[in-house]
Amino acid sequence: MKTALIIPNYNHHLEIENTLNALAQFDLPCYLIDDGSQDDTRYVLQAMAKKFSWVTLIQHPYNRGKGAAVMTGLRAAYQAGFSHALQVDADGQHNLADIPQMLNTAKANPQALVSGKPVYDESIPKGRLYGRYITHFWVWVETLSFDIQDSMCGFRVYPLKATEQLFLSQSLGERMDFDIEIMVKLHWQRTPIIHVPTKVIYPANGISHFQGLHDNVRISWMHTKLFFGMLKRLPQRFFKQNEALHWSAMQERGNYWGIKLLAESYRFGGHWLCRAIMYPVIGYFFLTGSASRHASMAFLAQVKQQKPEHPELSTNLTWQDSLKHFLSFGNAALDRIDAWCDRIKLSEVDFADRHLLAEQIATGKGAVLLVSHLGNLELCRAISIHQKKVKVNVMVLTQHAENFNKVLKQLNPKSSLNLIQVNELDPSTAMLLQQKVQQGELVVIAADRTSSNSQGRVVELPFLGKPAPFPQGPFILASLLDCPVFTMFCIRQQGRYQVHVQPLAKTLKGPRKGRDERLRDAMTQYSERLAYFAELAPLQWFNFYDFWREDDNSLRQPVTQKQEH
Repeated sequence: MKTALIIPNYNHHLEIENTLNALAQFDLPCYLIDDGSQDDTRYVLQAMAKKFSWVTLIQHPYNRGKGAAVMTGLRAAYQAGFSHALQVDADGQHNLADIPQMLNTAKANPQALVSGKPVYDESIPKGRLYGRYITHFWVWVETLSFDIQDSMCGFRVYPLKATEQLFLSQSLGERMDFDIEIMVKLHWQRTPIIHVPTKVIYPANGISHFQGLHDNVRISWMHTKLFFGMLKRLPQRFFKQNEALHWSAMQERGNYWGIKLLAESYRFGGHWLCRAIMYPVIGYFFLTGSASRHASMAFLAQVKQQKPEHPELSTNLTWQDSLKHFLSFGNAALDRIDAWCDRIKLSEVDFADRHLLAEQIATGKGAVLLVSHLGNLELCRAISIHQKKVKVNVMVLTQHAENFNKVLKQLNPKSSLNLIQVNELDPSTAMLLQQKVQQGELVVIAADRTSSNSQGRVVELPFLGKPAPFPQGPFILASLLDCPVFTMFCIRQQGRYQVHVQPLAKTLKGPRKGRDERLRDAMTQYSERLAYFAELAPLQWFNFYDFWREDDNSLRQPVTQKQEH
């Protein structure tokens, strides 16, 4: 990591020499930016550049603003070949003793923006302290997350490649709005944000260049633009617009930040606050997510074709049915949080088949549960409660497993649910899970979606009257684990949760001869059971994409539907 110092300066001449003397010990090149200071400060800065050989002075001919000065320094450092830049204020406000910790954090996380998280003493003006909380709120809204804990601290280590990419693609405010805006937009650009606590003081003789009226107007206008920028990004973030994409290339609707925001809202305000936030967002998804809306209508129409008098659907399908479908997804998100927090009472769960799993766990060996994106998968936590806290491992075919694990642990540190992210269901994954099964743990695999790396390895099976591609991977993995296999579906009906578990096979492992037929038979049973529950509770079907879409690269194996299952 090659790091330079960036110090913006506008009429700060009293503390700059002390600041540079304190920084000399770190032996870092420094870009000192004079943002059109008055003559007395300009002469001091010129003298400092002569005194300290490691200081490069860059002068703006007139005052452009703190943001412009920082941008000048960052771009100069990037062009000089530095990978990172540490921004420090010139007025002695920052605790320079924290620099080693900042740099070590950046070295361990080279792609991240490392920012100080201020710890204030009594010197901070109360107006500024309270004003920061207003900004915190808007930043949380603009990023749909609580990842940015403080966006106004100018004590930061920037990753210059990501920062330069942002400069080339976005316009940024050049004054006091800069620190906030660049952090939000770097977050949008998926730059990780890490905070390091640091003591911040306001010197008694300090000079503030914050212009009360003008800068507050600038910051308010910036938040307005960021808010609408957030709204513009929502469809891309939750419901990918491109219908041609394979589902695994689409943004997850329940992504980490959205779920974390919902979880924090739940923590502070319960269901009422969650619903106050969720329903407007779901409404926006519905209006702007044309691909997901069309997929919803197509699925409901397919169910309607199989069961014309379905009680949950209108006689003639309308947009209102699709909106109910979207709202059902939002309500299921609240159900998931209830499950994560152990706030679902066992008396609310009908689990008539639990003895099947209890008998299996009693043998000391685990099992595979094949599930789907239908209903409330997270109620597998209820299974762990029923089965004496047996460990439940859920295979996740997305890049969010680690983040979801963090959210689960924050909501409930005693959670016995473990999400494991895999890129492909293959023999190497089987080796990872073999020990868990031998230890008596449950492995949960969704068998209704192809993975990002194996969308061609599918079998076409009849599903609600049309052939649909089902992945071979989960069934191959189950055969490699050589353990009992069950199907599990959990749906909500008449205000109660219903968990349905059925044996699929004592094992899918067997002689190589007949392997394909054995797997096809298991896949057919699974698809028939999935179709039954999808038809029973269509509004709890959460595959918001064309489930029957053919993959151009698929190796499809047509299978005739069997009548005896």
